[in-house]
Amino acid sequence: MIERPREGEFAEFYRGYVMEVADADVISVLERQQDELLRLAAEVSPERETHRYAPGKWSIREVVGHLTDGERVFGYRAYCIARGEQGPLPGFDEDRYVADGDSDRQPLLRLAEEFVAARAANLTTFRRLDETALARLGNANGRPISVRALAFIMAGHVRHHLEVVRERYRPLHKGESS
Repeated sequence: MIERPREGEFAEFYRGYVMEVADADVISVLERQQDELLRLAAEVSPERETHRYAPGKWSIREVVGHLTDGERVFGYRAYCIARGEQGPLPGFDEDRYVADGDSDRQPLLRLAEEFVAARAANLTTFRRLDETALARLGNANGRPISVRALAFIMAGHVRHHLEVVRERYRPLHKGESS
């Protein structure tokens, strides 16, 4: 089991994501989120996949594309830091990534499957790390971060965005009332 990150193991702007994960076993949360995202993709009608709840907001497809971007970036950071990387790892501009990701041209199920593939690779990495590697600190986006904090951030990031989808993108099915 991956121990909860301590103060100083992540930047303040990640606190909300870390706090989203009250569960003791973050690996189980990470595993369950794969099925959760696939279920979401299956329940959204094709007509609703490009729905935006307000002007300037991402579509459901773009949210899932963003989750995959985050999964790749956070997973890369965790992998590098676990392997002892001491050089600074770059941040990423989430809006730029979404704009250049072209997710609205992909079916939601395909985007969810892409997320699941990225998550499966990250889970494989996390499962083989020992406590020393999980506690290792690196530098991402100019701030200290531990490998175990990244596991919690990844889980909390998905929880946050799925909650936004549940709250703001209703109805998900054609003909469903909100």
